[in-house]
Amino acid sequence: MNITISFEGGKRVAAQFPDGLTLMTDQPVEGGGAGSAPSPFACFLGSIGTCAGIYVLEFCNARNIPSDKITLTQSLTYEPDEHGKQRLSRVGLTINLPPEFPEKYRGAIVKTAGLCTVKKTILNPPEFTIDYQVT
Repeated sequence: MNITISFEGGKRVAAQFPDGLTLMTDQPVEGGGAGSAPSPFACFLGSIGTCAGIYVLEFCNARNIPSDKITLTQSLTYEPDEHGKQRLSRVGLTINLPPEFPEKYRGAIVKTAGLCTVKKTILNPPEFTIDYQVT
């Protein structure tokens, strides 16, 4: 699959997917952007929680458990690296279940959220290559 990245003016950068969908990013105002869309890093962070969320949703759908009162909270911890720059050191996900959620599935839904493909990819990262071509 190829994703085409284009520059949309200002600090907006778009990713066009083969299926015709587009992911728009921008930088926050304090970073020189217009704040019109999430930053690329915010999209990355959001993909972690939404990936776990789709696993939670499918778990509930397979068992006919209502999901309208379920939310996930994602917490981020930053620590300074060896150069003093803040780096993401921990991502925590909490599945917020309503009291009526069946107790027998509480542990299983946590395990299911852990199956998230984004998390698995982070834990086993791909090789990155960067090149150029003149077109």
